[in-house]
Amino acid sequence: MLTISPSPHMHSGESVKKLMFGVIIALMPAFIVSVIYYGIGALIITVTAMLSCAIFEYLIQRFILKKQLSLTDGSALVTGMLLAFCLPANLPVWLVVLGSLIAIGIGKMSFGGLGNNPFNPALVGRVVLFVSFPVKMTSYPDPLQKWFNYTDAVTGATPLSIVKEGIRNQDSIPDIMARVPDYLDLFLGKIGGSSGEVAAIALLLGLIYMLARKIITIHIPLSIILTVTVFTGILWILDPVKYADPLFHLLSGGLLLGAIFMATDYVTSPMNPNGMWIYGIGIGIITVLIRVFGAYPEGVQFAILTMNAFVPLINKYFKPTRFGEKPINE
Repeated sequence: MLTISPSPHMHSGESVKKLMFGVIIALMPAFIVSVIYYGIGALIITVTAMLSCAIFEYLIQRFILKKQLSLTDGSALVTGMLLAFCLPANLPVWLVVLGSLIAIGIGKMSFGGLGNNPFNPALVGRVVLFVSFPVKMTSYPDPLQKWFNYTDAVTGATPLSIVKEGIRNQDSIPDIMARVPDYLDLFLGKIGGSSGEVAAIALLLGLIYMLARKIITIHIPLSIILTVTVFTGILWILDPVKYADPLFHLLSGGLLLGAIFMATDYVTSPMNPNGMWIYGIGIGIITVLIRVFGAYPEGVQFAILTMNAFVPLINKYFKPTRFGEKPINE
């Protein structure tokens, strides 16, 4: 019997379950670093988000949709882990649970489950929480405090927030950068920010693992990173007193987390390599526009969700050649 099912489709010996748990393995370096820096808070929100997403997916499929359960494919756990990585490590548990409900209930299951959702579920949950509870979602704990500090942790501004506030006060970039952690701290993650996005080295290790396992291809992460580098580099060259350099933008905020783990989601990203380049370039441009000219210091999550909406159009105009069909240019 021929079974017709929605994407993601992959012609290989892999399965959705293997791929999802491969992503979880790739996320482990960032998780370990987050627990080292932010203590029990990072552990609490990650476990809470993963369990909540799994429970909500089970309940919705079992009692509302009344369809075959897909909990064992691991996609709910990936959603929960990515959602937790986008949250401050001192966020109250009830907000983590609410974000999980939004991610699974609205971002995923309301469209029919895995393979049908047009937007990245974890980012849907994160953005709704950010818009609804901006104070709690921007109160980031400082790293390397007492391990058992959670809701009482001392909070501080992120590097992107420091730069945005300094520019609003008409300070020069050299003066602002004197108040920002150095690039080594940015690379290692000894900065304020969401729990799983701060350590560039850990995220890059995850990228290497996924590329080696062929879980993802390099097209989307590379196109985003190159686009952000080029456009922030042009601005920095034109006016280094007003605009931060490309390396700062690459190592700050959720750019690497978004480029490596969020934008590469199978369901919400293009299927064709040419489409992936267009998709990644769009994310990079929107990210730079929001960071540099927008009201928010960070723009990666909005950029990815915006380009998620264009994926059906991109897939329509960048279709792979059908099996047995000659390319148009032949």
